[in-house]
Amino acid sequence: MRGKPAITIADEARKRAVASIKRYFAEQLDEEIGDLKAGLLLGYVLEELGQTIYNRAIADARSFFEERAADLDGTCYQTEFPYWD
Repeated sequence: MRGKPAITIADEARKRAVASIKRYFAEQLDEEIGDLKAGLLLGYVLEELGQTIYNRAIADARSFFEERAADLDGTCYQTEFPYWD
């Protein structure tokens, strides 16, 4: 999305994400990193991969709603003039 800012997250989510990245490095890579490095990595991921993840989420949502809309007649149809049936 050229000209548009990278995907942003709330401050609390950012703090939790940074803590999660630091924990991942410590537990999976046996390497300690600080808040700055974890924050920079998070910024990179949001800027570089955020749009891909966003687009996939939109595609999944679109598919979900299209499936529901395709069955709208079956789900919501009401028989007209049912009294004499």
